[in-house]
Amino acid sequence: MSALPQPQTRAAWKALELLAAQGVPSIAELLTSKERENQFCASAAGLTLEYDHQRVSSKILDGLIELANQSQVMQKAQSMFQGEPLNTTEARPVLHVALRGSHEPSPPWGGEIAQAVSKEIERFCDFAQQIRGLNMKGHTQQSITDVVNLGIGGSDLGPRMACEALQDNPQYSHPVRVHFVSNVDAWSLYSTVKGLNPEKTAFIVQSKSFSTQETMLLARSAKEWLKASGCPEEKLFQHLIAVTANPKAAQMQGYLPQQTFHLWDWVGGRYSIWSSIGLPLAIVIGSDGFKDFLAGGHAMDQHFLSAPAKENLPLLMALLGIWNRNFLQAPTHLIAPYHYPLAKFTAFIQQMDMESNGKQIHHDGTKASIATGPILWGGLGNDGQHAYFQLIHQGQHLIPVDFIGQRLSTCPMPGSQEHHRLVVLNLKAQRKAMALGRDPTQTHKELLQSGLSAQQAQALTPHRTFQGNVPSSTLWFDELDPKTLGSLIALYEHKIFCQSCIWDINAFDQWGVELGKKMALELDDLHHKA
Repeated sequence: MSALPQPQTRAAWKALELLAAQGVPSIAELLTSKERENQFCASAAGLTLEYDHQRVSSKILDGLIELANQSQVMQKAQSMFQGEPLNTTEARPVLHVALRGSHEPSPPWGGEIAQAVSKEIERFCDFAQQIRGLNMKGHTQQSITDVVNLGIGGSDLGPRMACEALQDNPQYSHPVRVHFVSNVDAWSLYSTVKGLNPEKTAFIVQSKSFSTQETMLLARSAKEWLKASGCPEEKLFQHLIAVTANPKAAQMQGYLPQQTFHLWDWVGGRYSIWSSIGLPLAIVIGSDGFKDFLAGGHAMDQHFLSAPAKENLPLLMALLGIWNRNFLQAPTHLIAPYHYPLAKFTAFIQQMDMESNGKQIHHDGTKASIATGPILWGGLGNDGQHAYFQLIHQGQHLIPVDFIGQRLSTCPMPGSQEHHRLVVLNLKAQRKAMALGRDPTQTHKELLQSGLSAQQAQALTPHRTFQGNVPSSTLWFDELDPKTLGSLIALYEHKIFCQSCIWDINAFDQWGVELGKKMALELDDLHHKA
């Protein structure tokens, strides 16, 4: 694909700069349109995106879509699905989409990859079913009832988030507990295993290279823990499972071939939950549940490739983010799920977004003179609104928000309907408060009505006035099942990709992460030589 001019030199970028300089209507003004709620809304793959509370007019939206066209976003998306080496610094294709679409009769990435993917999915899903059925035995022939995942970054955040999101659904109940350890601090491993029975515990060692310093140390300590409990050396590997792109290294260390599962170098760690890295999730929700999860991701893939721009959820979210970051100068972005099972979702997307688009170099090696990936943060909205939401309402930074909510109450606890009603009420109230705020006149009037004197009301008015005009989008789904979760994750994957295309950066390498790893190894070598 031919090189493009730098983003800020494109005609559409300059036109958007002019629109921003001319002054953007406030959200309050935009919301006066009776048609806005229906016009600024799109649905696909079990998700609905409401973006009427964004600071965009129809004219601005058209300009953003033209920017996507001039940035060849959808052409690059087709290239990704066809297996072209979009990861230019490592000369690799980017084919996490193949992990959830290889059941298609003629996938664009080819039959060889599709066949290999399908075979490996069946392997680890069958193995997950064996564990769920208590058919994996430890060295004393007792059934494995606890599985501890050892991994860091993409080998931890995705599986951990998804397992926590779906594990309490009674539909997927089973007798095996899944735990996660990512931190190399010994207390992390100790606090997890101290209450487990070593004879009934297995460890999944997740490392793409099978040389990750932290994960390998955790694995060695897990072996020592097993041996200290009486497990003979020659039977250790009945308790160990490997997931890696380097199966030879795993087998050289003694891991059993039938308990070693493969992934490919064209799968980035932060996009790997769809692969055998997702084995913990397959244990939690079963083989059928995991395939539903893949189906949700694939449904979003198909939508992304085929939907018109104004109905295309990933593209719309990407363009709204570009507008906020580059034209409204918002340095940060908050994700606030109002659904407790998604407690780890923001941390997962934080890695995906900031590791992908935290770059300052264009594809041609020149330094970017525009803002790229924002600081992404957040957490559960109900908790945040009693803490850091204060800064969003009255602080000095413009912080756009993604609200995420579930429409239906599905918790089996008695009285959960009232809990759910309050959760949704708070989401809608926060969205409205951020958008509309409260001006000094209205604030002064309400203070007088509360019984304060004119002097007291005057003194308090500046402190209790809210500027508002904080842009937000809201993602709704009916119920968080595996398919919906798959769709939600794929939505953010493609959003991040679209933004990288517009910024002309490589979303699929992570040399900053690699630098830290390299220096840790160098310091370790110096320590041993001293």
